[in-house]
This record gives sequence, C-alpha cells and structure tokens, in this order.
Amino acid sequence: MDREDRRRLDREVLSLAVPAFATLVAEPLLVIADSAIIGHVSTASLAGLGVAASVVSLVLGLCIFLAYGTTATVARRLGADDLAGALAGGLDGISLALVVGTVLAIGVGTLAGPIVGLYGVDPAVAAEGARYLSVAAIGFPFALTMLAATGVLRGLQDTRTPLYVAIVMNVVNIALNVTLVLGLGWGIRGAAIGTVCSQAAAAAVLAGLVLRGARRNGVRWHWRPAGVLHAARTGGWLVLRTAGLQAALLAATAAAARMGTVSTAAHQIVNSLWMLLVMAMDAIAIAAQAIVGRYLGAGDAATVRTLLTRLLTWATGIGAVTGVALWAAHPLYLGLFTPDQAVRSLVAQVLPILALVTLIAATVFVLDGVLIGAGDVRYLALASLVNLVVYLPLVALVVSTGAGLVWLWLAYVGLTLSRLVTLGVRARGDAWLRLGAEV
Repeated sequence: MDREDRRRLDREVLSLAVPAFATLVAEPLLVIADSAIIGHVSTASLAGLGVAASVVSLVLGLCIFLAYGTTATVARRLGADDLAGALAGGLDGISLALVVGTVLAIGVGTLAGPIVGLYGVDPAVAAEGARYLSVAAIGFPFALTMLAATGVLRGLQDTRTPLYVAIVMNVVNIALNVTLVLGLGWGIRGAAIGTVCSQAAAAAVLAGLVLRGARRNGVRWHWRPAGVLHAARTGGWLVLRTAGLQAALLAATAAAARMGTVSTAAHQIVNSLWMLLVMAMDAIAIAAQAIVGRYLGAGDAATVRTLLTRLLTWATGIGAVTGVALWAAHPLYLGLFTPDQAVRSLVAQVLPILALVTLIAATVFVLDGVLIGAGDVRYLALASLVNLVVYLPLVALVVSTGAGLVWLWLAYVGLTLSRLVTLGVRARGDAWLRLGAEV
C-alpha cells in the first residue's frame, strides 16, 4: 500500500474518531450538569445523585456491548455489500436493547431502595438516591436503544449523527432539569424525569433514523429470534469482557478507600483524569471497530493489516503526547481539584505512572477495538478474565503491605501490560482475521 493509501486510511480513521470522541465527552458533561443543578437543592441530594449515578453508570457500562457488537455486525455486512443485511442486524440489536432495557428497568426500578442501601450511606442520602434511581431506571430501555442505534450508525461509518443527537440531548436535559428542579421544585426526582425524557427523545430520533434507512432498503422491523439470539450471544461475551474491566476498576477503588482520606481523594482525582484519557483512546478504538469490520466483510485482510499498523502508530503518538502533557501541566490544573497540599502532592507522585499507563494503554485500546471489529469477542472475554487473575493478586499485595497509592497504580501498569500481551499475541496471528459478512 502506497503513501496515498495510508493517508486515506488516516483520514478515514480521523473522520470517525473525532466525532466519536466528542460524543463520548458529552456523557460526562451531562453528569456534571446534573450535579451542578442538584447541588443547589441540598448536600444530601447531591450525594444521593452520586450513589445513584454510579449504579446507572455500571448498568450502562455493562450494556456497552449493544453498541460494540452492533457496530461490528453492521460494518461486516456493509463491507460485504449487504446493506439490507447490515440494517437487519442493526434492527436485531435494537430489539435486544428493548428487551434487556425493559428487564433492567423493572428490576432496578423495583429494587432501587435496597440497591442504594448496599452503599451504606446515611438514610437521608439513601432516600434521595433511591428517589432518583427508581425514576432513572425507567430510562434504561431508551438509553440501551440509543447504544444499539449508535452502534448501527457507527457500523454504517456515521459517527457525526450520534454526536449531533448527543449535543441536542444535553441541551434538552439541562433545560428540563433547570425547569423541573429549580423552577417547579421537584428536587432530585425532577432531575431524573428530565434525564429520562431527554433519553426518550434521543432514542426516538436515532432509532427513527435507522428505521427510515431500513424501510428505504426494503427491510422491515420485526421480531427475528435467530437474529436477536445471535446479537445476544455476541453480547454475552462482550459483557464478560466488560465485567472483567469493571471488576478491575472496582478493586482499585476499594483498595484506595482502605488507604485513608488523602489517598482516596487523590485516587479520585487520578481516576477522573484517567477517564478523560480513556475517552480519547476509546474514540480511536471505535473508529477501528467500524473500519476493520467493513474491510473484513469485504474480504480485504491486507488493508486490515495495514490499518492495524497505522492505528498502532497513531496510538503510540497519542499515548506519548497525552501522557507527557498530563504530567507536565499538572502544576496548572491540580489546584482546580483541591486546595489540600497533601492530596496534590500525592497526585503529582502518581502522574508519571499514569503517563506510563497511557502510553501502553493507547496500544491496548487499538488492539481491543480491532478485535471487537473483527468479532473476536470470545477471545476478548477469556483474555479479560486472565488479565483480572493477574491483576487482583497485585492489588491484594499492595493492600496487605500498605504500600500506598503509587504502588496501586503501578499494579495497574501490570494489568495494562497483561492486556497488551494477551491482545498483542492474538493480533500477531491470523485466527481473528475471519473474512466475510458473518463471523
């Protein structure tokens, strides 16, 4: 492949990754807006929102398979020049989203009180958290439909439309929450209602666009057991893969909480910075999912190999630049997080390690996105469990020896290296390079 072809691939990646990054940033901005509005109600309401939001984030995080799996399926069939099949697969994903979302809405909504109670917070905080969660759970079918429909559009190589919808959804949500919470005085329940309404509107728009495209191509939306089961089977492996990653993050947070107030606060700051970096890396991974799936569907393994090389080059650059910039600029932004000098000093000690994690993780995210795009989900799930088995003893060692937060993040380097090895070994082989419309 000549230089012009490589540049074309670079442009293709950027055209998908940049809007994807902006869409990813929109979600935490929505949480920040909710927090700012609820913060004017009471401290208990704000704390309750934090507890309930963590539950919602966990549920939606485990359901990200609806976006990833649908992207890979649609992109493969698109590459195989089967647009009708791609849209049919996308509609199966939306059907699965509605089923899973309805079950979760009923379960979480009914058990909102006991779920929030597991956090062991003050009764006033628990009551506010339960009020929010019982209403927010109603939005799960809409939120999951958004994930699936976004996956369809990404598979069709369109990351701009989800961005535009996310922007409008944020604006609508903020307007509703200001009106319901501050204007009508509905408190934290008003914030939940505003969020559910904005999710419903966004889901209707995204699903409507997919349905319109399907009708234009003669594809009807109806219950297809085989297609839904195929989406569920793929999704099951992706849930297992995501559960392993979530368990690692929870283990790190639990370990930091045992180290005292300063370490817990410092870990929260470092973890917040890490989540921002994750969004940048995940945007490249999302682009990889869509493009790899399309070229494998078209039977073009050579271009996929070239694309992988280009993506790894991008990852190295992004990881190095963002990691070093984050560390070098810390005197400028740490004061925005806390005036506590002890916390700031501890964060400054961890940041060089975070820069190292970022350098390695950028490559890991690319490999993960490529293998998801290739539909290699079973391997990803098993690798995630292997990585967790490697990581948990490292965390236990840090806790048992009282080594502190710096060593906890060094243990996270160990997890990242384990992921690099398991994914890198797979990517070097050819087992994942399965060609054609179906995996």
